[in-house]
Amino acid sequence: MIRSSIDLMLKAGAAALAKNFESRDPIASQREILARLVVTAAVTRFGRDHGFAELAGEPFDRLYAEFRRRVPIRTYADFWRDYFSAWQSDANGSQRLLLEDVTWPGRIPFFCETSGTTAPTKYIPFSREMFAANKRAALDLTACYLHRTPRSRLFQGKLLYMAGNTRLTDLGNGVQSGDMSGITLRHRPFYLRPFVAPGMAVSALPWEEKVVELAGLLLSDRSIRGISGVPPWIILLLQRVEEMGHRPIAELLPNLELIIHGGTSMKPYRREFDGLFPRRRPHFLEVLPSSEAFMAFQLPGEDRMRLVPHYGAFFEFIPIEDLDEGGTPAPDAPAVPLEAVETGRRYAVLLTTCAGLWRYHIGDTLRFTALSPHFIEFTGRDRFLDRFEEKVTQGEVEEAVARLNQLDGIEVREFMVGPDIGERRHLWVLAVGEMNERSDDVLGRHLDATLRSLNADYATFRSQGRIAGPRVVTVSGDVIYRWSKEVRGKLGGQSKIPHVDPTAEGEMVASLAAFADGFRPAGLPTASRNSAPRDG
Repeated sequence: MIRSSIDLMLKAGAAALAKNFESRDPIASQREILARLVVTAAVTRFGRDHGFAELAGEPFDRLYAEFRRRVPIRTYADFWRDYFSAWQSDANGSQRLLLEDVTWPGRIPFFCETSGTTAPTKYIPFSREMFAANKRAALDLTACYLHRTPRSRLFQGKLLYMAGNTRLTDLGNGVQSGDMSGITLRHRPFYLRPFVAPGMAVSALPWEEKVVELAGLLLSDRSIRGISGVPPWIILLLQRVEEMGHRPIAELLPNLELIIHGGTSMKPYRREFDGLFPRRRPHFLEVLPSSEAFMAFQLPGEDRMRLVPHYGAFFEFIPIEDLDEGGTPAPDAPAVPLEAVETGRRYAVLLTTCAGLWRYHIGDTLRFTALSPHFIEFTGRDRFLDRFEEKVTQGEVEEAVARLNQLDGIEVREFMVGPDIGERRHLWVLAVGEMNERSDDVLGRHLDATLRSLNADYATFRSQGRIAGPRVVTVSGDVIYRWSKEVRGKLGGQSKIPHVDPTAEGEMVASLAAFADGFRPAGLPTASRNSAPRDG
């Protein structure tokens, strides 16, 4: 009775919140946010260094031009060198980090830890203002979902949140660090606790144990109506539910109505989701959160995400062709605000946020497909596959695997591609299902043909012999996760398998291929170790 009453109250308020969201002017929001951020941070060390007090009250055009002139584009390494490292210390073998009035007023209470692939862990500041902005984004998304799905019973039950590790590290002076999803789950508002599963005890378990407990929870608690997580981990969880329940997922979870997914493209996993839900599909909504800011989400009835520039972050965009060969912009690289973007172009994203990041290059790229609303597609990280100057994007790589999964007799569950420097070719490791009927050589031909059709530079280089045909290594579905756990030391939650090797010389994909050699299942059709599609 209480849940039904709350559900009615939520739906009553959802319409007003949804209409308010739809009526907001994205350009006006961005202009207001930049002016507010500059004024607020004028008292900080960063604000004094860049003369923010002099910019107060300026019209947007003049403010933005001067802001861009005074504040160079920075990477994390630049921020660490110029501002963060001076406030780091070690006490009794434990790291301490205290940012107070450095790049944002007051003390930063949280740091989101993001794993560096070739560098130490990054500590992304997460202020109380950013926490509040993220909650507003989540509230707007929920309101729009309830408003556009009037028969929803989502809040008559619970949302299963596949968070990362919820253990937080004490950095001293009341400051904590950890996985962003773990921070969010631990410090969620008290009034949401009855609507979110699992509890803290399960959330803190090691990943393999957590998946078993979550599957058991889904089977035993019919009030769970939604799941939020990264696509491959959601698939893994649902498959575990089927294994434990011995029936199709649609029969085992009849009340599941919503899957919220983000963190990596859905394209390579769509076929597996279709297989899990052959008839009645739950609603799928894609989100684009990051440790730096909440950037985009999808609304029911729309097939793409919208950029949502209302939540404490000012966006700038750099055309991808203006990045260097390592995917990094120059400090004065040509950037444009939201009002000047064009459809069809691929952009790297800069963020200025209410957590004290200023013109920060986050490493993600996107493409605008419409401007009213600002529909986008996430096109991956801006360290693309370019060791041989071929400029293959992560989006093209994921599209190639998605097309592979449309073929009969193949099911790619996870993958990674990177350069094989010595052989001047791409090395693909494909984690496949049990029913793989295709040889590595045939799979390589399909991937090669798709990339030729998608990328003119790649097609030219292949025809000129500047890049050899790809080598494919297939392994069983669990091997890539074993490698991630045993070699990378990362598994589950918000940790994702990089689809494009982010290392400079292909060290990561080579490590995976070497690890996989010891686990190739008997009878799996393969080509020889050095085989590759013939040129032509």
